[in-house]
Amino acid sequence: MNENTEAATRVVVVGAGMVAHRFVESVLSNAEGAVHITVIGDEGRHPYDRVGLTGYFSGATPTELTLDRAVFDDERVALIADDRVVRIDRRTQTVVTRARQAIAYDTLVLATGSYAARVAVDGADLPGCFVYRTLDDVQELRRFVQHRSAELGRPLRGAVIGGGLLGLEAAGALQGLEVDCTVVQSSDRLMSAQLDLAGGGMLRRLIEARGIAVRTDSRTTRLDPDESGAVTALEFQDGSFQRADVVIFTVGVRPRDELARNAMLDVHPRGGVLIDDRCRTSDPAILAIGEVANFDGRSVGLVAPGYAMAEVAATRLLGGDATFPGYDESAKLKLSGVDVASFGDAFAQTPNALDVVYADPVAGVYKKLVLSDDAQTLLGGILVGDAAAYGSLRPLVGAGLGADPVAYLMPEGGVEAPGGALPDGAVVCSCSNVTAGRIRQAVHEEGCMDAGAVKACTRAGATCGSCVLMVTKVVGQELTKLGQTVSNALCEHFDMSRRQLFDAVRVSELTTFSAVIERFGRGRGCDICKPALASILSVLVGAHVLDGENATLQDTNDHVMANMQKDGTYSVVPRMPGGEVTPAGLMVIGQVAEDFGLYTKLTGGQRIDMFGARLEQLPLIWQRLVDAGFESGQAYGKSLRTVKSCVGSTWCRYGVLDSVGMAVRLELRYRGLRAPHKLKIGVSGCARECAEARGKDVGVIATETGWNMYVGGNGGFTPRHAELLASGLSDDELISAIDRFFMYYIRTADRLQRTAPWCEELDGGLAGLKEVIFDDSLGICADLDAAMARHVDNYEDEWAATLRDPQKLKRFESFVNATETPDPSLAYVATRGQLRPATSEEREAGGVMIAGTTLEVRR
Repeated sequence: MNENTEAATRVVVVGAGMVAHRFVESVLSNAEGAVHITVIGDEGRHPYDRVGLTGYFSGATPTELTLDRAVFDDERVALIADDRVVRIDRRTQTVVTRARQAIAYDTLVLATGSYAARVAVDGADLPGCFVYRTLDDVQELRRFVQHRSAELGRPLRGAVIGGGLLGLEAAGALQGLEVDCTVVQSSDRLMSAQLDLAGGGMLRRLIEARGIAVRTDSRTTRLDPDESGAVTALEFQDGSFQRADVVIFTVGVRPRDELARNAMLDVHPRGGVLIDDRCRTSDPAILAIGEVANFDGRSVGLVAPGYAMAEVAATRLLGGDATFPGYDESAKLKLSGVDVASFGDAFAQTPNALDVVYADPVAGVYKKLVLSDDAQTLLGGILVGDAAAYGSLRPLVGAGLGADPVAYLMPEGGVEAPGGALPDGAVVCSCSNVTAGRIRQAVHEEGCMDAGAVKACTRAGATCGSCVLMVTKVVGQELTKLGQTVSNALCEHFDMSRRQLFDAVRVSELTTFSAVIERFGRGRGCDICKPALASILSVLVGAHVLDGENATLQDTNDHVMANMQKDGTYSVVPRMPGGEVTPAGLMVIGQVAEDFGLYTKLTGGQRIDMFGARLEQLPLIWQRLVDAGFESGQAYGKSLRTVKSCVGSTWCRYGVLDSVGMAVRLELRYRGLRAPHKLKIGVSGCARECAEARGKDVGVIATETGWNMYVGGNGGFTPRHAELLASGLSDDELISAIDRFFMYYIRTADRLQRTAPWCEELDGGLAGLKEVIFDDSLGICADLDAAMARHVDNYEDEWAATLRDPQKLKRFESFVNATETPDPSLAYVATRGQLRPATSEEREAGGVMIAGTTLEVRR
């Protein structure tokens, strides 16, 4: 191919993965002349999102993982699926497929990707051994686990060989299938390609706290079969072994370069088709992109460099000038409850580089920034346990931080870049190599007025999504410079804000997500708009969270009406209005916790939290609690959590009014009330404020003249005290005011906006809020009162309703033969008199030392 001539007419792409999809999309978007592209893939489906493959185990369907089909609906493109190129004839510029099709090309693009490797030991191909690479792989894994657990009559024991990014995601997938999982790593730490020794050690603690065991410095030498021929154990170099009924290999990938080798193209000795910075192979008519390509002696199994190569190849094909800049190996772990990111020169290999480190072992946080020798330029970093700053820090690699590095590392800092403006050259989206300057160009020169339009124009945020917040921020800054009103659209599927959408649903009286998005939105929705609509429909329709199609909208916690913990189990929190509970109730809770082996702790909201329940145990626990008169405490939802109180005038000699009675009345009134964010109330019986009411969304303090009402108190990174809204209120006046405050907030707040910032942004501030609630300045008080009355009248305990519905109960079956007792192979250790899951070291030692005393490990 002559790069100075017009683009070739016939383009053949071998491979139909994510990188091939990006290449075709880029060519179609920029081609001015005639071009015909033939894409040949050996999987019998359209290209899909391998980055999001683990989402299959949390409910994502193959259809939802499929990439934009519109690319292949274009008349200039032909997709040949479920076929494979078996030979390249460079002389005639033709490829031949397994189905004996001969297809001519002017330019050939190799995007064959890679295959997942297995450890080269005996038994690596036994039944029960898998790789984690394709949709077929994960579908077969799920089928095997379900069948094998039924066959053995117990939960399975699993092992993931390889403790990198993919290995940890695979371990999370096994845990989601109720498989007791161990990660086996040959090196001295997890994610050794991304984390230093300290970061790897912190990650290990987080993984083990999640209930996944870890073995480091362990080399597998053999996999043993049982009498049926399926895998049953792993043997290690040190002579030890471990039981395993299912094994996943995540030990890396190898370029699929056999076509190139057979065609006598130059190939690196360690694998991969050699390319230059223009993505050209040793044959100028053949390009190679993605994991099959070897640049500068390396092939890298990440999607971001593959996308960068795809853009370079497309630009060169169309006569443009572009070069591949090299590999960006920034990475972020996608595992629920474990926050890890690594970027830039994370290992400080730059001469004279400086490390700035923050570590909090108790909180499970390790952060390191690598700086130039003058401490001015950011070179790289590692974030474990709290990666909130990743989106802001990664674009700054190679640029000045503009602030004390410590500000990025401490818990209360680091989410935004000081000064707010990234340099034009800062890469905001590493997956698509989109810079801040490119985003600004899209706004100023291409008319993009929101993050969704920028995404469509530049592909920023279209892959892993970790940069979406930064993209939105940059777009907002540029629109402000232009004097434009910054879009407050809920997401790319709805142009309305949450407040506008609430009003639209209320007026239209629509009752399902599909009806709402058909009328007011577009597409299939996302994890932003679906939970937001679920909350809105809960307030306006009042149906059970698991009724009909709305069940699919819920967040993980709402979906099972329990709070998922970092080890994959759930906590159960029964409601105790005002913190009041009878001795008989306490005994029931204690007996339930004892029978199910649950860890118990008093919460800050004066309730008892029971930790460690498995999914299939939840209905059994709920039934016992409901029979004793308890109901759901809604600890899982964006709803009213607790009403905290002191003992008030009932017992305290300083108490002025009955704070307990008022707290019980308020909690029973607002229980189950869904909102943009969680809600908390505090009621203190006197000015001594023992219930800490001014730290709550609504704080109530008794005085000699009545109740004082405070609003807008929140915790979080920027704690705020509630401010006085009204004083000297009677019981009924107080309840009326809270009714209106809550309902006005629910109708007008943005998604996930807490009451403190909402109060600050209200027109007229606190004075304006008083006019709305007490003077009916907007003429909506009757409507707010009626809405709250409907909520109170329609309240139904979600636990009890689920127990009465066999269809809803099916959601809590982890697999067909789920047992009611824990796996006897699990080990537990005592901590302050209660049991918790043992770490791998504790299991191996047979005991644990606490304060000089060896506590027995139960097996």
